[in-house]
Amino acid sequence: MIWIDWMIVLIPLLAVIWIGVKTQSYMTGVSDFLAAGRVAGRYVVAVAAAEAGLGLISVVALFEMYYKSGFAVSFWSGIATPVGLLMTLTGFAIYRFRETRAMTMAQFFEARYSKPFRVFAGTLAWISGVVNYALFPAVGGRFLVYYCQFPDTVSVLGLPISTYGLVMALALIAALIIVVLGGQITTMVTDCVQGIFSYFAYAVLVIFVISYFRFDQFKDAFMTRGPGESFLDPFDTGKLTEFNILYVAIGILSSVYNRISWQGSQAYSCAAASPHEQKMGGVLGTWRGGFTTLMITLLALGAYTYLNHPDFASGAAEVRQELTTRINFDAKATTETIRTQMQVPIALRHILPVGVTGLFCALMIFLMVSTDTTYLHSWGSILVQDMILPLRRKPFTPTQQILLLRLSIIGVAVFAWFFSFYFGQVTFILMFFAMTGAIWLGGAGAVIIGGLYWKKGTSAGAWCAMTSGSLLGLGGFLCQKFWSDPIYPWLEQHAPDALAGMKNSLEGLGARLPFTNWVVGPDKFPLSGQEVYLITMLVAVTFYVVVSLLTCREDFNLDRMLHRGEYAREDKEREMALAIRLRSWKQVLIGIDAQYTRGDRILAWSVFIWTMYNFAMFLVIIVWNLFIFRWPREFWFSWWKWYTIPQSFLIGAVTTVWFTIGGTRDLMRLFQRLDALKRDALDDGRVVGGVNADDVAMVQTVERQTAAVAEGVAAALNEAKTPPGAAAPKPPDAPGAP
Repeated sequence: MIWIDWMIVLIPLLAVIWIGVKTQSYMTGVSDFLAAGRVAGRYVVAVAAAEAGLGLISVVALFEMYYKSGFAVSFWSGIATPVGLLMTLTGFAIYRFRETRAMTMAQFFEARYSKPFRVFAGTLAWISGVVNYALFPAVGGRFLVYYCQFPDTVSVLGLPISTYGLVMALALIAALIIVVLGGQITTMVTDCVQGIFSYFAYAVLVIFVISYFRFDQFKDAFMTRGPGESFLDPFDTGKLTEFNILYVAIGILSSVYNRISWQGSQAYSCAAASPHEQKMGGVLGTWRGGFTTLMITLLALGAYTYLNHPDFASGAAEVRQELTTRINFDAKATTETIRTQMQVPIALRHILPVGVTGLFCALMIFLMVSTDTTYLHSWGSILVQDMILPLRRKPFTPTQQILLLRLSIIGVAVFAWFFSFYFGQVTFILMFFAMTGAIWLGGAGAVIIGGLYWKKGTSAGAWCAMTSGSLLGLGGFLCQKFWSDPIYPWLEQHAPDALAGMKNSLEGLGARLPFTNWVVGPDKFPLSGQEVYLITMLVAVTFYVVVSLLTCREDFNLDRMLHRGEYAREDKEREMALAIRLRSWKQVLIGIDAQYTRGDRILAWSVFIWTMYNFAMFLVIIVWNLFIFRWPREFWFSWWKWYTIPQSFLIGAVTTVWFTIGGTRDLMRLFQRLDALKRDALDDGRVVGGVNADDVAMVQTVERQTAAVAEGVAAALNEAKTPPGAAAPKPPDAPGAP
């Protein structure tokens, strides 16, 4: 990288930090810090949440997957297309959670289940999330050190300082400046600005890769893969044991089960101006992936071609030499793991020209900072809101609560730095995510979906589901980490019969199940992180349903929690709630209800038609290959070249312009709404008597009126049953009644 590249990196980064500093003046209350005042428009939600949800670590993880497995395995994710479409268009889980007006998931748990369960679940979410996030600075810091060719140490006041640790610290400081100043407001605004910048960076990178490599070079490199390891043919991936069809299938199931479970970006689930805007933000997100997916795929496959095609042999040798030299010198590196992670970034530095090298670096820094701000905000907020606030007898003042939130966020950043600097990574990033996430996600889906949709779900069922899921998830994580030493040696020495039984059972079962390769040996735990995740989900659902049915004594009042019907906070919301209950086929199929404007209907239909068209093509390809003619690898390559790439490019070009205009407009509206917003000091995340603190007065009024109406109806019925001239009987619960 030369000075031009560094200017491309520094100017946008400083501009984003300046925007964060200027925006913090709009944060004046706790709900602003936690949920941006709940006034965000759909484009801000869609653009900012997508930027925060991708992240540098996610790009590196996808580089790993595509470099190892190509795009053949991802073809099978099309199986879930109708399910994903239905969830998106109907706002499954997202709409109802926004109706609760909870600012954290565990706040909803207290309203739905109990205060002890809120603290328990909040603690689990925090532990799982903080450990999961604590790997982010490590991957981001190492990426920047390797990509930018920083020296391993720098001298500060005559003392040698690790460049890796220093880069992590600087990135975390940049994120802290943004998030500590204004919480979700500054986080959302800067994420949206970075997202708009990223659209144009994606386009430049896609155009460059397509122009740099010839398609015959791609084809030659891909064709060298052996049987069962195809980059191209999804029917020839049997030997891809880490990222295989089972991996995809479990991912599809978990996308439904844990629709809104992961709390890394939980503030985006409650920041929209209404439940309808929250849902429409998700609908818009369907269109956003054009350039993003294409860019990541092309960069990973471009790096693979560069390192495996004879036309680039000299450059590939330089990359491998640099990897060997650098990793051997890096005392913090786990050699094979880091080699897998860093080969694509280092290859890209050799490929990209001046200017584009800096642009890619700026893009990766933006993805790193946007994810850091969002995750720091989430895990810092959960610690205060769900582990401290519920146990405090006297409420915090807004100033005290915001100060504690800021200190908590700083504490998470400090922990993440130390964890990243000293922790030894043992597996692929995506596998690490699955393992640490299972501690929380294994039981969370059952508790969330059951709590939002099932009146018979009980606190006892929630406790059993969450406990079983977390124990299985934690057990799987520990086995993955310590299997080689000391678990396997201990079993081999003290319980050889049990080890032999495990080996026979697992390997025998694996031989009968497709797409599994379970081997009981000393090198690694036989089950992958995804497979442990599947087991925890199935067990948790079983516990939740069975225990709830056994312990349910009274149906839960979902209308009160969701602010529907007589519990609506405003007359307009009450009318809308009544209107959307009159279901039509369009609402069931694509979510269209009385709240939809003409533009909303056009958007919903466009998503439905386009997605179903792609699903139809997916089915045609499967039927054709299974029953008519099995495509050779050359056909699959042609399909990728002439269909997949042009289609993604077209969608990316349209959405870049569309979302830039929409995101900029919604940012201006966000500031206007924040200026006009009337804050409520009671809207601080507390739950009193099973309802949010700022809803207590409204609920009491509604239920007094309901009780009065019920008493009037009872009195009228009693009077109608009393013979003329006889005294009316007293109600059984009236004072003095027999």
